[in-house]
Amino acid sequence: MKRPWHALLASAIVVATTVPVALAPTGAVAADGDITSSILANSDVVLGGNAVVNVPPGAHTYSGVISGQGSLRVSGTGTLILTRDSTFTLPGSQQGQSVSIPGGNHPYVVLSNPDRPAITVDAGATLQYGNGGTTGLIGAFPYNSPGYQQNQDNIRVDGTLNLSLTRLFNLGTISGSGTIVQPRNLWGTLQLCGSSPFSGVLDIGTGANYASTTCAADLPNARAVLNRGSWIIDTPLNQTVVQRQNFYSREYGNDVNVHSRPGSKVVLTGTYSYSDNTSTTSPALSNNNLNWVTVAHRLNKRGTNIEGADVQWGDGTTHQIFMPGTAETAYINLHARSQRSRLTFNYNGPVTLGLPIGGGMYHDTLAAPGGGDIVIAGTRGNDVTFAAAQFYDGSTTIQQGATLRLGSGAAGADGSLYTKGPLDAISNNGSLIIQNVRTPVTLPAVSGSGSVTQDGAATATLTAASYTGATTVAKGTLAVAGAPLSSSSGVALTDASAVLDLGAATSTTLRKLEVVTGAKIILPGGAQSFTVGSQDAALSGDTLSMGGASFSVARTAGRIELTAVTAATETASPSASSTDEPAGQAGDSASTASTAGTAAARAGGAVWETLAAVGAALAAAAGVVLLALRIRRRRGHIGRRRRHGR
Repeated sequence: MKRPWHALLASAIVVATTVPVALAPTGAVAADGDITSSILANSDVVLGGNAVVNVPPGAHTYSGVISGQGSLRVSGTGTLILTRDSTFTLPGSQQGQSVSIPGGNHPYVVLSNPDRPAITVDAGATLQYGNGGTTGLIGAFPYNSPGYQQNQDNIRVDGTLNLSLTRLFNLGTISGSGTIVQPRNLWGTLQLCGSSPFSGVLDIGTGANYASTTCAADLPNARAVLNRGSWIIDTPLNQTVVQRQNFYSREYGNDVNVHSRPGSKVVLTGTYSYSDNTSTTSPALSNNNLNWVTVAHRLNKRGTNIEGADVQWGDGTTHQIFMPGTAETAYINLHARSQRSRLTFNYNGPVTLGLPIGGGMYHDTLAAPGGGDIVIAGTRGNDVTFAAAQFYDGSTTIQQGATLRLGSGAAGADGSLYTKGPLDAISNNGSLIIQNVRTPVTLPAVSGSGSVTQDGAATATLTAASYTGATTVAKGTLAVAGAPLSSSSGVALTDASAVLDLGAATSTTLRKLEVVTGAKIILPGGAQSFTVGSQDAALSGDTLSMGGASFSVARTAGRIELTAVTAATETASPSASSTDEPAGQAGDSASTASTAGTAAARAGGAVWETLAAVGAALAAAAGVVLLALRIRRRRGHIGRRRRHGR
């Protein structure tokens, strides 16, 4: 039985071999140097060295074929249009690049030591491959590369390269600083493979494949991608593909679609923005707010479809979100294909997601829930705000050191998570902060060692809470329904407007409690006592004392309402303040301490650590005072002995 082709090619190295000079076909011109006249005369040309075409102004269609061995430089100010495939290569003495195909049953192409460009397009000149058909490409394809044809002829573009082809094609290794343009509505696909040092702009009007299942890709220096069609990213098995460019949109309906194989990842470090600059060579946005409002003809509508892929936005060194905008200007779809999708946010500062993550098709994001999971990476400073209702059925992981905020705290920017699917859950080892202004939010099950903070006017409800971090209510109401809150390390109500509603909780026991005057705790109407740590207080009268705090007790229909009359924190005695300190400074110090305490609580209940630190500091100070007294007493004793001659 014959072995499959990919087994025969696995780990093989295919080196470009010397191709003998082709005999000139009938009517062909064997030439090097300036071949402008032959090209303008539509003569076939067989290269025997380095050739130059000085294209005069205007568009000039060439229907001949360039073959042989040598290189081609396109210069001048006009456009040279090739309508037939040309097959020349560099001379054998200049061919040194190699292609290896490792991967066994999952082969992929690795190109090493790329040759110098066989084609160069000078600044000011335009070379066009094809004229809307399948032919017009320059290339040689000796490698038997799986899945596509790896081009042996590398190209340098300092001017403009137009791609007017309706087939899948590869350009080899691309260098230069010019512009590569693919027209709109021309259903060809540029296949980018390997690492190309090109530092210009790619204007994709229809479609481009960045990497594939059989090759990785890298464009470390490209300035930008102007995407007016579909930019499709894929990976070989167990590999990471990084896309460093900013994407720009200038047409309605363009998208970035991402696939990946098991064990692989796609990292997108730039942004996907609308461009109001009509220049192809310099896409840019004059005002970032235009990403967040609908513009004429909806030209800023853009999206991404994650097709069972593992995708990461950011690399931990920036804080510009990949997809800025709202549901009116952008869309994100997570699809579960052969595997569930995963989207990781990895930034080093605050970013805001202003649109839902769903699972519909293209613009119809909310037609179905998204099939994937979200991760907020534990990079220092990573602070992600979901300022829209999310619609993905999956887990949300907040890694240690990271923050996820639901709602921005501004009107019209409330956030929430989907709770109707079997996979919805929050694994929180960082900080979860709810800041909704108008929309009440119900959370899926919350686990982990992180903190939970309610800091919005709209009610937040916990339905399952096994997390062990601190709980802070800085504003509004935090309700617990169908679950206890006893696993949380402590609860702090840090504002007079704060309410902890345990009326529907399965237990009213708390491990620790801190309250300020005016804060409220709601208990079930049938509760007989309230337990905090080892203290259990009966609810038999109109008042209750607990941990240094006093509460008034009011009973309404089916509920018991405790209102803090005095705070549950120790206050400094008047003698603790210096009598030399001006009253204004003393007031400022108290205000600063209060602000610091509130900030600590909002950061995740760090008040417990703060109190511990204060206690340790006081203990240390007391130790210093006692030591000083002992030293003074010792010195006095020695002095008395000396005065008495002892």
